[in-house]
Amino acid sequence: MEEQMLTLEKFEEASETVKKVTLETKLVYSDYFSAQTGNKVYLKPENMQFTGAYKVRGAYYKMSTLTDEERAKGLITASAGNHAQGVAYAAKCFGAKASIVMPTTTPLMKVNRTKSYGAEVVLWGDVYDEACAKAYELAKEHGYTFIHPFDDLTVATGQGTIAMEIVKELPLVDYILVPVGGGGLATGVSTLAKLLNPKIQVIGVEPAGANCLQVSIREGKVTTLPGVNTIADGTAVKTPGSKLFPYLQKNLDDIIAVEDEELVVAFLDMVENHKMIVENSGLLSVAALKHLKVKDKKVASILSGGNMDVITMSSVVQQGLIMRDRIFTVSVLLPDKPGELYRVSGIIAGVNGNVIKLEHNQFVSINRSAAVELRITLEAFGTQHKHQIIDALEKEGYKPRQVRTNI
Repeated sequence: MEEQMLTLEKFEEASETVKKVTLETKLVYSDYFSAQTGNKVYLKPENMQFTGAYKVRGAYYKMSTLTDEERAKGLITASAGNHAQGVAYAAKCFGAKASIVMPTTTPLMKVNRTKSYGAEVVLWGDVYDEACAKAYELAKEHGYTFIHPFDDLTVATGQGTIAMEIVKELPLVDYILVPVGGGGLATGVSTLAKLLNPKIQVIGVEPAGANCLQVSIREGKVTTLPGVNTIADGTAVKTPGSKLFPYLQKNLDDIIAVEDEELVVAFLDMVENHKMIVENSGLLSVAALKHLKVKDKKVASILSGGNMDVITMSSVVQQGLIMRDRIFTVSVLLPDKPGELYRVSGIIAGVNGNVIKLEHNQFVSINRSAAVELRITLEAFGTQHKHQIIDALEKEGYKPRQVRTNI
């Protein structure tokens, strides 16, 4: 059955099928990223799907190809997030029972969202690989039909419907940037894009700490990383799909690996300029924009999902502000006498700095009257303003030293 997938006919069939469960995610032209890169940048906001990610496309199309008997057996998968919700929602649409095995470390929000679609959630293992092994065990024990998160050509066909929508809306698109985890989305998008127009350049984007596809293509075979380390948890995959690999080798024009720090900056850019919440994995295609060595091209960046818990969001925002010098900390030594703190705060206020935290350490020196340490955490408008504040303190005789910010 699967060998018949990834054809133009099947992509067209899938495109019509997934319309039953997807919202219309029209391209959003980005003035900000276009100005930053010198290209015409369009965003494909799959983070706005009902389940918060593109995954429902592949899950629903896969289920549509199953027999009534296969669906009646019950469906099972393993996932820590978006695929779990996609399968749970698709199963609900078909009136089928779904069991989802999720790692015990999965945020409660994602567990509850998956349960809300009527799925049974089994928490097992600390990482996806352990949860997946348990899902296979349960499938064998109960006769469930297993739906793989990515290494399935039918699922990949469903994911590729995104490319159909991009090309219909932007026929002269030059580049499509697509996040890569296991490779299902990249397989579908790159294969269909090449079928529609071989001139379209499709670039896969991985986190540098989980670049399993980049390594595999370099080695010429499916290669497993010894470990992964990235904040892009949705693409933290050690091994790309073996069924998908030949298609990825053939149809991807390049792979870009981006550092986690770039994702933090991209998150702030999206929130401030497009008022959109995009999860770290979904931001890979945004962070990769500045790595493209082209100008005046039409570029579509796929925002693959927006399922991000509030605690992670808060941490990313704080780190982004620190990285952009919007929040910073300086240490100054001053005599331990009345009025010194007032004087320092006056200097900062004089250049429009905003103090958000003070730490007063009287024990930095054995001679307390000669020097105590004052650590000041401030808000600034950016790097130039930060240096203006530091210069103002220096002119008044203080010797500010920038230190690590801990909010």
